[in-house]
Amino acid sequence: MSQFNKVVLYTDSDGRAKFREEVVPLTEGTPAARLSPLMASGGYQLRQSPVGFRSPFHCTGAPQWLFVLQGQMEIGLQDGSSRVFGPGDHFYSADTLPEGATFDPTLHGHWSRQVGDEPLVTLFVRG
Repeated sequence: MSQFNKVVLYTDSDGRAKFREEVVPLTEGTPAARLSPLMASGGYQLRQSPVGFRSPFHCTGAPQWLFVLQGQMEIGLQDGSSRVFGPGDHFYSADTLPEGATFDPTLHGHWSRQVGDEPLVTLFVRG
């Protein structure tokens, strides 16, 4: 069976952002062009971030796919780990603030930054 590997940035039960990987089965289409089932979306946004961009720790407002179209993006977690995503890379950002919690920048969320000498262009697709 064909599959799509989905990287997920999520909020774990301890309130901290973490990465995990999931599989999306490609059960539709033809043998030459396997597709996932159609997924709903709530719109999309494009973003350009200049060389030197870096955000403070924050949570995702609403779950969304993030696709890197140009440049490189690094996502850092509270545990000090990070991952770099380049053109064609993607992840599903579901690192939302736990219900009833007040944002604590020493516990919750992730930071992001542009890496390298080329502006970062990303596409966000709401889930």
